[in-house]
Amino acid sequence: MTEKLVWGFSLVGIAFALVILEFIVPSGGLIALTAALVALAGVVAFWMEDPMWGIISAGGVLVFGVAAIVFFFKIFPYTPAGRGLILGGEANGREDADADAFRSEQKRREAEQALVGAEGVALVDLHPIGAVDIDGKRVEALAEGGWIERGTRVVVVSVSGNQIKVRAKRL
Repeated sequence: MTEKLVWGFSLVGIAFALVILEFIVPSGGLIALTAALVALAGVVAFWMEDPMWGIISAGGVLVFGVAAIVFFFKIFPYTPAGRGLILGGEANGREDADADAFRSEQKRREAEQALVGAEGVALVDLHPIGAVDIDGKRVEALAEGGWIERGTRVVVVSVSGNQIKVRAKRL
């Protein structure tokens, strides 16, 4: 075996090892780029030995390269190793948690909107913040439009987060 064939096989083998390393080490594609350049150098070494070796090696590297890309993007993420290496591999658990958080936020907003229009009594003078009894619960409220005296009937006009706005009920 000539020196050029040894270099060709060695460089293509190193490129193969670099492609496998790319699956394991997050490099942003730098290892894959290096593998492509090393494989190209191997093909050049084969070509310098004999054009037939060059054609065969170029075809093999091309087929292997396409197969590696297909494997990496289509198959690898669904393998146990791929799920363990790819960030967000436990996506289903996170999606379920996100969906639960969305549902609880939606329920909280519905509860807030249900409070709008509820009536109560000012327990203290609201100037503009004070305690109000709404449906038997003591809550802090903000008087919309100024001062509301103690004992005045109030109605909830809006709820935003933990801020409840009330105004004196008109008879």
